[in-house]
Amino acid sequence: MKLVRFNDDRLGRVDGDEVVDVTDVLNRLPPYRWPFPRGDQLITNLPSLLGPLQQANGKREKLSEVKLLSPIANPDKIFGAALNYRDHVDESNADAALNFGNQIAAIEKNGLFLKANSSLVGPSEGISLGFGDLRVDHEIELVAIIGKTGRRIDRDHALDYVAGYSVGLDISVRGTQERTFRKSADTYAVLGPMFVTADEIADPNNLDFWIEVNGERRQASNTRYLIFNVQRLVELASSVCTLYPGDIIYTGTPAGVGQLLGGDNIVATVDGLGVLRTEVSA
Repeated sequence: MKLVRFNDDRLGRVDGDEVVDVTDVLNRLPPYRWPFPRGDQLITNLPSLLGPLQQANGKREKLSEVKLLSPIANPDKIFGAALNYRDHVDESNADAALNFGNQIAAIEKNGLFLKANSSLVGPSEGISLGFGDLRVDHEIELVAIIGKTGRRIDRDHALDYVAGYSVGLDISVRGTQERTFRKSADTYAVLGPMFVTADEIADPNNLDFWIEVNGERRQASNTRYLIFNVQRLVELASSVCTLYPGDIIYTGTPAGVGQLLGGDNIVATVDGLGVLRTEVSA
């Protein structure tokens, strides 16, 4: 199933090139009192809602004509995987604009980092550049969405904890600041266009993906080249933190990162997950 959050926080099921409004199904969510439970409650309750979501048949609109928000509304955490493709490690070590005179190491040494939840936006909200004159780059990534609470998850069972996938843009400032700080500005975590349930993706570690900026192809790869695949990323994240439904893992980006400028148009595609279209403003 493919789900979107659109317009004024409506929930939609994607049916071809249309969105079917299934927001009324959210009335089935349990009532919550403060303090609210951790995690995104749609994802927490998704197993019991799949049937009603599939059967609901509300108003239909063209997918291309609605405002697409982040399909995950309330993640507890957003993880990023630094330097998780060998070719990106190589380009980072070869380019002073990326390494600032430092030797760049891969994920085995770096581990994961966190992005502020407030950086999360959907495609229709766009990217707003910040950090003064510092260079800001695009990074296209497969994103995994955690489906149930887990701690110290071994990689052999890791995919059992993944609810689904989406297309992500990890927008990154190049500089000497801590990675979490440089990557946590508002609008620097773009997610969309939809959330695709895990049953529709046979192998998340074998997906072609690419990005175009103003019609120019800049990055293209396949998730088979991940250094730490999706299972190992879930294992690594859960070795330190309890994972909750709706937690987001950006899995890393390949070579070909490039600078973004105000007015740029981005088209990012991952096989089976749709096409994320967004714009950049200065």
